[in-house]
Amino acid sequence: MHHNKFKYQCTTCGSEYVPDQIIYLCPECNRNQQPKEPPRGVLKVIYVYQTLRNRKIVFQQLKQNGFLDILPIESLSSLPNLKIGNTPLYHIKKVNGEAIPFSLFLKDDSQNPTFSFKDRASALVSAFAKEKDLTTIVAASTGNAGSSLAGICAAQGQKAIIMVPETAPIAKLTQIMMYGATIVPVKGSYDDAFDLSVAATQEFGWYNRNTAYNPLTIEGKKTVVFEIFEQLDLKVPDRIFVSVGDGVIISGVYKGFEDLMKLGIIDRIPAIVAVQSSGSDNLVRNLTNEVFESRAGKTIADSIAVDYPRNFYMAKKFIEEYGGESILVSDEEILSATELLAKSTGIFTEPASAAAYAGILAFNEKQKVPANSLNVVLLTGSGLKDLKAVSGRVKPPASIIPDLTNLRQFIQK
Repeated sequence: MHHNKFKYQCTTCGSEYVPDQIIYLCPECNRNQQPKEPPRGVLKVIYVYQTLRNRKIVFQQLKQNGFLDILPIESLSSLPNLKIGNTPLYHIKKVNGEAIPFSLFLKDDSQNPTFSFKDRASALVSAFAKEKDLTTIVAASTGNAGSSLAGICAAQGQKAIIMVPETAPIAKLTQIMMYGATIVPVKGSYDDAFDLSVAATQEFGWYNRNTAYNPLTIEGKKTVVFEIFEQLDLKVPDRIFVSVGDGVIISGVYKGFEDLMKLGIIDRIPAIVAVQSSGSDNLVRNLTNEVFESRAGKTIADSIAVDYPRNFYMAKKFIEEYGGESILVSDEEILSATELLAKSTGIFTEPASAAAYAGILAFNEKQKVPANSLNVVLLTGSGLKDLKAVSGRVKPPASIIPDLTNLRQFIQK
């Protein structure tokens, strides 16, 4: 391993660590962790930006090398053979038959192998584990990270152990089991599953993929930015709308742009809008609080329902440093955005993902998205992941006797 390729930097105290042993949170800050607040000491991966800048590296060179210069693995061959990333970016010109007065692009990450954005993080964590000869990976999940890790481990011949709250959507639980992972349903919340997985990591020496707890999850998720940047012909968008729960995806988006900025490839970072359900708003509500205060929430968007956002402090730091914005949307707005998106674009996305689209609609009502601006909405997971969430909005009609008279009556209804 080239020790000079990257190092870890604590987002809380700034201490730096070399990656010669497996490390999750900054040991100092983790020791002083207060109960009832998100984890302190989440680590950020820092590369030798100056060395790369001196090589006058351009975006195409980075891409030719599969971005290996700014990924914490040694070889692209460590990655799974499944097609991860390179998902479509759709330019949407009309919604509900009406022209949109600004530029709108939808990045559809439900096209990943396990149908969610989480594959980007799982792939990188799995590759790193492979290079370190770690064969068992554990994760706590409300469903998507678990089904993602399970699928990626199946492709890589690794063992996955997934801890989920017993209330996780059945489609996600089914997916985890179909991939052959060991599933451990936990009585309690995602946070309870998280704590158990961390205890198991310490006890059994399994490698832990938990979001934010493992710094490589953020590195995996940032790859979406390199694709968006390329798909927009090397233009930086004005705004990106991202659903937030734990704060890892939004931090990954910031980190991708920050890496490009530190390499001198771009000179500004877009305004990134954190969108959360008003029913479970622990990340967005606390952005302006002096002291973190968790409230137990309830929302239809299960993937972003989190009591203690694991990457709260890093996300908050990014949002403050780069002028990020935030907005809350109701469950009703989320469900109607899910439906509108499916009917207008042919993209059926799960509620937690449609929240980002509800966010741009709400943003446009409150303060108008500027007319000639370039906007991206990140869609993170397939609608098939959680059919129960939308079952109240669609009801198949009664069947008919198959003849034209009945069909005529049926169509006229």
